[in-house]
Order: sequence, then structure tokens, then C-alpha cells
Amino acid sequence: MATISDVARAAGVSPATVSRVFNGGRVSAERTERVRRVAAELDFSPNRVARSLRTQRASVIGLVIPDIENPFFTALARGVEDASQRTNLSVVLCNTDEDVEKEARYLEVALAEQMAGVIVAAASRRRSDFSALAERGMPVVAVDRRPRAAMVDAAMVDNQHGSEEATAHLLERGYERVACITGPAGASTSEERLAGYRAAMREAGRPDDWIRAHIRHADFRVEGGHGAMRELLALRTPPDAVFATNNLMAVGALRALREAGVEPPGFGVLSFGDVPWASLVRPPLSTVQLPAYDLGVAAAGLLQERIAGTDKPLQTVVLRTALHPRTSTAGPDGE
Repeated sequence: MATISDVARAAGVSPATVSRVFNGGRVSAERTERVRRVAAELDFSPNRVARSLRTQRASVIGLVIPDIENPFFTALARGVEDASQRTNLSVVLCNTDEDVEKEARYLEVALAEQMAGVIVAAASRRRSDFSALAERGMPVVAVDRRPRAAMVDAAMVDNQHGSEEATAHLLERGYERVACITGPAGASTSEERLAGYRAAMREAGRPDDWIRAHIRHADFRVEGGHGAMRELLALRTPPDAVFATNNLMAVGALRALREAGVEPPGFGVLSFGDVPWASLVRPPLSTVQLPAYDLGVAAAGLLQERIAGTDKPLQTVVLRTALHPRTSTAGPDGE
């Protein structure tokens, strides 16, 4: 039997457009005619598919995340799944690779398949767009990241507080020239964690031009952290510590330091986001622990309330981080 995706591909439209044609949505006359013609040629049976989708709607939600290889999102996904299973919801996992266009395609699929709702860690604060889901009345929860214009429930981490605490810890341990490797400029997590770093450095008396010179944006990946750390080490007066605003970039930074013959704690390293082996690195890596699993559980709970029809005002749940100092930030003298 032909599927919605088969019809969409043959008609040159999105799956969401096909769904709107057969469910009374607003579609131009030309597109409607083309979709119905292709559907007839492919022997597409909208009634049979609609019955299937109505069944799915009661039991399937989408989870759209930027990077399943990142342990943070792996733990978050587990929290969403465990909480959803308790109410007989199944989870379809979608990985966007921080690509807004790929994210948009997954959201179109969620609409076309009439999922019960969607949890999204937005690929971009400025360009991610949930409006089509809102127009169709599909429940949406933003997790970890929220686009500026999105009027949706959200489960977030207090990124700025955690970053300010982490940067202050490095300064308190005696490091003078603390640099920051943060993520893409368009991501809310990048901006919030960078804001915490800036606040702590200003509080310590560092001028804004000095702070700007010691910030590098990367891609939340290992290679991005590696390249950014190499740039910082090439400064005329290199830093003596680095705050990496996610765990994978911290791994890349550590690799660059080892290649340069620089070792913690003589050079301080602190990661925003724990990794399973942080305590096994030599020396053990200081981290800001993120409540990833609990964040997933909270997001799933918010979505389940909306699916059940709650008319509560929009809610934002904010979870706190926890600083775990280890030997990698023992101080420039290794004390």
C-alpha cells in the first residue's frame, strides 16, 4: 500500500501537505488537484491510512534532538522514554545534527503522521519554527533549548547560574586567564552559558575586550572543541584555564592540550556537562553535572498533561546544575 511519504514524493510536496489535503486543511487548488491525482495513480487509500493514524495519535510522540551521540541527549532521551512508557506512549527519536532544515522536515513528518505530541531541543534559537504545529493544535514541549518566539511549555536547565558558578570556581582556584569555548551563536544554551562566563569574569574585574579575546565559538562537537583550544593556545598570551560549555568540546580541548604538551591541573579544564568517564581521566575532570535524565522526565510530564487536555497556563520547569570539582581544576600549582 502506498504511504503518505510516497504520495508526497511523487507530487513534489511535503507529507504535511498531503495530510492537509485529505483532512480538510488549507491547500491551494493546484496542489490539491496534483496530490489527489497522484494518490489515485498510486492507489493511495486515505481512509485506511487515517484509521491507522488515529490509532497512532493516541500512542506515539516525537523526540527531536540535535545529537544522539552526546551523552547528555542520550540520558535525556532515556528519561523521556521511561516517563512515556508509564502512560503507554511510544517515542520516535529524530536526530537533527543541529540542522534547522532537517528539524523542519521531522516536524512535518510529526504533523503528517498525526503524532500525539512532540518534544524538541531546538536546533536554533532564532530560526527553529514550531508555528505549524501550534496552528494544528499539536502539543509541543521545548527541552533544553527554546526558540525566542515559541509559546510552548518548556523544561530547561539553569545554564547561566551553572556557568557562572563554574567560571568562579576556576578563578577561586587561582587561574588568572580563564578562556571559554562555547557553542554556536544561534543556540540558546550557548548564549546562556556564555552569559554566565561573562558575568563571572566581569565580577573578577576582567575588561570586556579581554573577555571577548578569550571566547571561541564552536559546534558542540569534539572537533570543534579541539580547533577552538588550538586557537586559544596560539594567542600571544595564552590562557591558563578553559571552561568548555559542553562535554564533547571539553574532550576536544583536552586532546589539543595533550598535543601541545600541556596537562591539567597546571592548565585548568572544566566541562559543562558530565561524561561517564570523567572521574577516570587522569587527572579526573571537573564538571558541571546536568540533570539530563530528570529533564527528559520533566519534558515528558509536561507533554502528557497537554495531551490529556489540560488548560493550565504555559509552564517552564527549570532544573539546577551541580558543580563537581575534581583534580583538573586543583589550581595552577596543582594544589
